[in-house]
Formats: sequence, C-alpha cells, structure tokens
Amino acid sequence: MAKVDLDLVKHILTRNELDVRQVNAIIEDIQQELKVLQEENPPAPRVPKQFAILISDPEGVLPKTDLTGWVLQMPEEDSPAILEEQICKAAYDFNQTPKGRRMPVKTIGEACESVPARIFKEQQVWVKTKEPVLMLKTNNQIPTEPAQFGD
Repeated sequence: MAKVDLDLVKHILTRNELDVRQVNAIIEDIQQELKVLQEENPPAPRVPKQFAILISDPEGVLPKTDLTGWVLQMPEEDSPAILEEQICKAAYDFNQTPKGRRMPVKTIGEACESVPARIFKEQQVWVKTKEPVLMLKTNNQIPTEPAQFGD
C-alpha cells in the first residue's frame, strides 16, 4: 500500500471543492485510523548488526589469532593489489585539506575512519566499515552430517 502525506490528501480534497469541515473530518478520520494501525502493529525492534569478513583458509595457513580489517569496495576491473596504494593516495589528498592539516591521518585505520567518502570516491575506493571488523576463517567445506555442525 502506498504511503501518502496527509497534507497532500488535504490539498487534493480542497482542490476538488469539498467543504472545509468535511475535509478536516476526513483528515481526522485518517489520523485516527493510522493511530489504531500503529497500536495494533508496533514496529519490530531493530536488531543490531555487524559486518564480518569470512576468509577461506582450506589449507589452514592463517594464524589462529583474531584478525581485524575493513570492508571495502572497488571496481571489478581493478586489481586488489593496488587497494592499499589507493587508500594512501586518498589519505594524502585528505592531509592536504585544511581539516587534514589540523588532524592528519597517519595509518590505514585512521584513513578509513576519518577520510570523507568523497575523497575515497576520487580514488575509486568505497569504505563500507569505518571501524575495523572481526575477520573469521573457514575451511570452505559444508558438513554432510548434522552431527558435524559446531553447535
């Protein structure tokens, strides 16, 4: 069902030469119905979500310790090997701005948190998480028996 602004409904009703008292009664009736609907169907509470990076490690070469990183996007045709260089260029460009001269960024983490999206966009990098997220590793296999799940 489409949502329409009540002011628009009121404007359309008055444009169709309905009596002002009748228009106000209709608007009041709509507002009462909206209140009843909101009481019957309260919005579900938002579930907090977090990003994580799942890394395929079938040979088990990654260390057992927790790793963190940032979720980034870049054009498909670009090599991921130049991603760090593009972040450094964006940080350099930011450090040339008045705000960057006052509070320059010195690390990749500071760049992901502080550099505005418009500067990253010039380097064709989009930072999806300003805060580092936990990276998880997997052996990239689906268990065939339910008993093999890690409940």
